[in-house]
Amino acid sequence: MKNGSIYSVHPGFAMEEANIARLKERTGRTIDEWVRLTKKSGGATEKERIAWLKKEHGITTNYALWIAKRVDGGGTAASYDPDAMVEAMFAKKPALVPIYERLLELGFALGKDVKVSPGKTIVPFYRNRVFAQIKPSTATRIDFGFALGDRRPEGRLISTGGFEKGDRITHRIAISSIHEMDTGLKRWLTLAYEMDA
Repeated sequence: MKNGSIYSVHPGFAMEEANIARLKERTGRTIDEWVRLTKKSGGATEKERIAWLKKEHGITTNYALWIAKRVDGGGTAASYDPDAMVEAMFAKKPALVPIYERLLELGFALGKDVKVSPGKTIVPFYRNRVFAQIKPSTATRIDFGFALGDRRPEGRLISTGGFEKGDRITHRIAISSIHEMDTGLKRWLTLAYEMDA
């Protein structure tokens, strides 16, 4: 990851590294040994490599994914480029960039413990766990999601059905203009942050 980025390394990398440390114990090979073997015999694409690892060696899905990504030099915290992910996410949705930037400001203003770790399609805000997320759902709308548990929707706040499905993000507010960032949105963001204390 680049130095000076406003983003944090995705917390999934810590979990991944802890599991990879146990790879030799579980499979008889280290990550580097698996990468060398997969490079040599596992297929040309990531998908082919994952299928090969699972079928030929009985490797579980997560391990197969981690190994396959590393064959091409990806899949590590060092290769994580959140700035590029955000750039790609908004490449065809430039009208949403001012809304995105304002939502980032609101999130970071909540406290020094706020971390933002972009993925390919969403930008989650973390404290201890995800408490909010930005999702550019269309070329003209961002869905700003919140982890609010079983709270009853009101005003512009819409249930995602997430609470019933066991998802972390349970509610959202649709935003198509920077002028739609009202006190209600800020109140729900603050509450989601506080609930993750």
